[in-house]
Parts: sequence; structure tokens; C-alpha cells
Amino acid sequence: MKLWMLATILTISGTMTFTSCSKAQPDDAKASQVKSTELIRTSQSWDGVELPDYFQGRPELVAVKYEFPAGQKLGWHHHPVMNYGILVQGELTIIGQDGKEKTVHEGEAVVEMVNTIHHGENRGTKPVILYMFYLSQKDLPLAVQHPEIPLD
Repeated sequence: MKLWMLATILTISGTMTFTSCSKAQPDDAKASQVKSTELIRTSQSWDGVELPDYFQGRPELVAVKYEFPAGQKLGWHHHPVMNYGILVQGELTIIGQDGKEKTVHEGEAVVEMVNTIHHGENRGTKPVILYMFYLSQKDLPLAVQHPEIPLD
């Protein structure tokens, strides 16, 4: 047996506990296992509309952290690209131009509307912290504002 192979086996056996031939775990695996929780899997935005097909060409992935003070309203806008997010603090209410609403709560995931005008409001008492992830392409805007539409 080659020396490097023997050294590798001895190193591994000193740091691993073998519970069966097919399953090896570090000694501290029981104390610190990775936990995975799927938050959302969908092909629809929050209002039930099917998402569009992917763009042709090279994608550009964008992640943005948003912070909205309590009582803050965002203006009317639409997203030309698919996006989804995780609300990590507070509550955010999203309102479609048709009046349909969805309130996203702390820890929840949301898939935004694509090419549909809407706006958001923090109706809560603490700031909203929202992480959004966009599937875009170079030079495409993440949102297009509609200042001509008044907020109520």
C-alpha cells in the first residue's frame, strides 16, 4: 500500500466513527448536524399566476437586502424578472393593482409577481427586513416604478 494512502486511512480513522460500512460520521455529528428546511417550492407567484419561462441567454443572479421602517409604503412598481424572498423580520403586506393582498410574516418565503403592478406596505410596528433573490440578465432593471399611480 502506498504511504500516502496509509496516512489518509489512519487520519480518517482517527477522526471518524464508523457506525456501519456505508455510513461514516464525525465524532461530533450528533451534536452539530446540518438541518435543511425547504421554505417554498412553486412555479407560481403569491397571487397564483404561473411564472414566465426562463430568459434565453446568460443569467445574472442578484440578491438584495431591503429594510422598511414601520409605516413605510413602497410606490407602485412591477418586476420584469422573476424573484423570491425570505422575510426575516416584521410583516410586509403586498397589494396588487386588482386589490388582492398577501401579508408575509417573519420567517416566510414569498414569490413576487412578474410584470404585474403592485406595491408593498409595512403596516406593522417594527422594521421589515427582507432578502430578495432575482433571476435577471445584465442591464435589466429589477423593478420598474410607476409614480403616475397614486398610493391611497
